[in-house]
Parts: sequence; structure tokens; C-alpha cells
Amino acid sequence: QVQLVESGGGLVQAGGSLRLSCVASGRAFDGYAMGWFRQAPGKERELVAGLRDVGGETYYPPSVRGRVTIAEDNAKTTLYLQMDSLKPEDTAIYYCAAGPGGRGILMRRHDYDYWGQGTQVTVSS
Repeated sequence: QVQLVESGGGLVQAGGSLRLSCVASGRAFDGYAMGWFRQAPGKERELVAGLRDVGGETYYPPSVRGRVTIAEDNAKTTLYLQMDSLKPEDTAIYYCAAGPGGRGILMRRHDYDYWGQGTQVTVSS
């Protein structure tokens, strides 16, 4: 089992940048597919970045493609989400998640088994 703790959220002006971190405890997330999701008030939780367990393949939906980058450290204990050119519509609670490896990039919320508590990102106009 892996425990996930996010940090790095905050208030930023439109056009600014933030880097979110997700630290794993209990065990490293080696062997897990990883993802970053976000949920804005009144909206469904949506995937913003996915990372396959092996090979480094990534996925970004069109809404964030070119503005965000998912990465992990070599020890596979910290997952990052670099967000640039932030927009007010990026305002949400951001969650990292871990799911079973061997299935490629996991695209759906229900594919993931472990979740962090979330970190708030607020982008002002």
C-alpha cells in the first residue's frame, strides 16, 4: 500500500506557474501507474496528466496539453506536476493518484486505487 501527500498548491496570477509535488510513503510508487487529477466546485474529477508505470509514456488532455508536465524522481518516491501559463479555469483541488501497473496509462478516476488528500490551486485573473 502507498500513502500519497500532495503539496505546492497556492494562489497565483493568471500566466504564472506552480509546481505540485506528491510524496509517497509506505512504499515507493515503482510499479504503479500515476496520475494527477483535479476537481473544481460542482464539476467531475478529471485527469490532467497520466504517467505509465514503465517507459515514461505520458498523457495530457487537450485542456492542459503544452502547459503541464508530469514527472517523477529517480527513486520513484516523488511525483511532480509542473504547471505553466496558468488560467483562472485551472482553479481546482489537485490530487495525485496511484493505480495498478501493467495496464498502460490509466485514464479513468476509478482505475486508481490510492489518492492523496489534495492541494488547492487558485488562479486569479
